[in-house]
Amino acid sequence: MDSSTPTFSVSAEPYRWPFDGQISPQRVAFVIIDMQADFCGAGGFLHAQGIDIAPARATIEPIRRVLELVRQIPDMLVVHTREGHRPELVDLQANKLWRSKQISDGIGAEGPLGKILIRGEPGSDIIPELAPIAGEPVIDKPGKGAFYATDLEHILRTLGITHLVLAGLTTDVCVHSTLREANDRGFECLMLTDATMATELHHYEATMTMTTMQGGLFGAIASSGQLLEALEPLITGIRADPTRPQSEQARA
Repeated sequence: MDSSTPTFSVSAEPYRWPFDGQISPQRVAFVIIDMQADFCGAGGFLHAQGIDIAPARATIEPIRRVLELVRQIPDMLVVHTREGHRPELVDLQANKLWRSKQISDGIGAEGPLGKILIRGEPGSDIIPELAPIAGEPVIDKPGKGAFYATDLEHILRTLGITHLVLAGLTTDVCVHSTLREANDRGFECLMLTDATMATELHHYEATMTMTTMQGGLFGAIASSGQLLEALEPLITGIRADPTRPQSEQARA
């Protein structure tokens, strides 16, 4: 990369991220996974099962802070994902439907926020605090990993993205499934420890251990604060750049 291109790296475990040294933000995507009303909203899919959603909602503010800063960095991509199915359920596999019925009325059943995990229903929406803005792709996925049966990889390759910062819900299911899929595809991944949570604390802890074992088998982990500390100098540089239009500097 050009020597004038701003770069960053993050103090992380078990190694300073990324493994290949400084990285340009233009090659990084912030991927926010499944911050939907069904997963962290009152009356949503998880809440209706009697699951305490307070830990999930505790991730909202760390994600919001990172999102606010990343949006100030030109060409740093933000991607949102939503797990859900077509209203006709033609993309819902029989085993997934069966499993969902073991813990609730099942995917597609009426819930407090509309039909459970169905695209276009209120429960499928990303929560207002983290709502996408223009230019931020939203990936609708029928599975747990964000790469399965979606165009996520095509988008990332097209835009030259090689590194991913992951946040969202839940740590042990959709976030780690996506991290594993990304790792197998050669993307260098960082998971934000306070910007993700599982329905059970020991599942969260086990996922962090699995991610960092053997020197970082699937990637690295860091807090949102550590990422913000690494990115803040980029924002300072953007604000001070005399070549940027004053209107852009004001927005930054």
